[in-house]
Amino acid sequence: MDSSILTLILLVPLAGAVLVALFPDRGKLPAWLTLITTLVTFGLTLHLPAHFDTTQSGFQFVVNQKWIENPAIYYHVGVDGLSLWLVVLVGLLGIVGTLASWNVINQRRKVFYSLLLVQQTAMYGVFISLDLMLYYGFWELSLVPMAILIAMYGRKEGPKAAIKFFLFTFIPSAPLLVAILYLYSRTGTFNFSELRTLIAVGAIPTGALFWVALAFLFAFAVKVPVFPLHGWLADTFGEAPVAMAMVVAGKLGIYSMLRFHVGLFPAHAKAIAPLIIALAVIGILYGACLALVQRDFWRFLAFAALSHLSLITLGVYGFTFTGWNGAAYQILNNELIDAAMFVLFSALESRYSTTEIAAYGGLAERLPRLATLFVIVSLAMVGLPLMNGFVGEFLILSSTFAGVSHGWGIAATTGVILSAAYMLRLVQRVFYGPESKLSTSSTAADLHVSEQSVLWPLAVLMLIMGVAPNLWFRDIQTAQKPVLMEQSKATEMLSQPNVVPSGEVAR
Repeated sequence: MDSSILTLILLVPLAGAVLVALFPDRGKLPAWLTLITTLVTFGLTLHLPAHFDTTQSGFQFVVNQKWIENPAIYYHVGVDGLSLWLVVLVGLLGIVGTLASWNVINQRRKVFYSLLLVQQTAMYGVFISLDLMLYYGFWELSLVPMAILIAMYGRKEGPKAAIKFFLFTFIPSAPLLVAILYLYSRTGTFNFSELRTLIAVGAIPTGALFWVALAFLFAFAVKVPVFPLHGWLADTFGEAPVAMAMVVAGKLGIYSMLRFHVGLFPAHAKAIAPLIIALAVIGILYGACLALVQRDFWRFLAFAALSHLSLITLGVYGFTFTGWNGAAYQILNNELIDAAMFVLFSALESRYSTTEIAAYGGLAERLPRLATLFVIVSLAMVGLPLMNGFVGEFLILSSTFAGVSHGWGIAATTGVILSAAYMLRLVQRVFYGPESKLSTSSTAADLHVSEQSVLWPLAVLMLIMGVAPNLWFRDIQTAQKPVLMEQSKATEMLSQPNVVPSGEVAR
C-alpha cells in the first residue's frame, strides 16, 4: 500500500471526474458521485499520517519511475513533513467544497463537479511531485479548472475576473518554465534532490542562477499573493464559486516557496529575504487596513486573506526554524479558517441575496447557529489562545522578534491587532448590532444540515489544533532535518577555497 498510495490519491479524483462527466446530469447525482469520490480520497490521504515514520528524514512513500526517455522526465512523487498534512488538507477541503456547493450549484452540475475533481488532482500533484517538469504540469493544470469555473459561475463579472486571474497566474509561469528548462540543460535532470545537490556544489553559473531563482520566486509570489502582486485576489474571491475560492490562494504558492525557492536556492532566498520581509509586513498592514473599510464581505475576506498570507510569508523568509514551523502550521490553520468563512458568507448570501455588510444587522437572535459558528471561526481567525490561529501566529511573531528585527516584529504584531479589530467589528455589525430592514423583513432559515455537517467538524478541528498542535508538529519538524544537513554542508564549504557555497539556510 505504501508504494501505491500516492498514485491512488492522484487517480481516484481523476476517475471520479470521468464518472461525473459520463453519468447524466440528473438531480443530485453529480454531487453524490463527487462526495463519494472526495470521501474515498480523503480516506486514502489519512494513510499518510498513519504510516509516516517520524524517526526518518527525507521523503517517504516514494515512487520513481521513468516516464519520458528524452528529456528525462520521471513519475517521481513522495511526501515529507512539509507536504504530508497539505495533502490531507486538500482531501478535507474537497469534502467541504462539495457539501458547500450542494444547494448552491443548480446548473451544469456535471461540468462543475468534474472540474472540481480535476482541480483536486492538480493540487495533490503539486504537493507530491519531486520531478520539476511533473510539478510544473500539475501547477499549470491547477489554473485551468479555476479559470473556467470563475467564468461560468461568476456572480457579476465572471469572465472578466477569470481572464484577470488566468493572466496574473499564467504569465509568471512562463519564466518559471524557462528556468526549469535551463536547469535541465545544465544538469540533465529534473529531480528535485539531485538539483538541490548540484546547485549547492556550484554546478550552475552564479549569474544565471540569480535569474533562475528570481523566476521561481516571481511565479510563487504571484500565486500566494505577495504584496503588491495581489491585484487578482479581490475579484477572484468575489466571483469564484465557494468550493473554488477556498483553495485559490495561499497553500500552493507558500508551499512552493518553501520547497522550490528556499529549498533549491537557499543562498539567493537568504539574499532577497530582507525585501520579501518588508513586502510581507507591508502586506500585513495594507490588507488589515483595507479589510477595515470594505463594504462587501467577499472583498473583506480577500484583504483579510492578504494580511494573513503575508504573515505566513514573513515566517518563511525570516529564516528561523521556529518561523518555518509556524508558517507550515499556519498554512493549515489559514486554509481551514478561510474555508469555514467562505461557507458562512455563502450561507448569508444565499439567504439574503446581498454581500453588502451594511445591509445586515441583529441576526444573532434570528440565526443563532450561524451566529455561534461565525463567532467561533472569527475567534480562531484573530488568534484567540486555545484556537488554532494562535499557535502559528505566535511562532511566526516570536521568531520575527528573536531572529529578524524588533521593528518588523512590532509592525507585524500591529497587523495582527488590526485583524482582531476588523473581525470583531464585522461580528458586531452583522449579528449583534441593531436589526436592519433586511433582517426584519426576511424569514430566512438557520443553517441547513449540509452546512452544519461542514462547519461543526471544522470548528472542532480548530479547537483540537489549538490545544494539541504537537499532533501536527511532530511530522512537520521532520522536514527540517535535511535542511540542517544542508546547512552543515554549507558551513564546511565556506572553509574551502574556490568553492561556491550553498549559503546559509537558517539561524
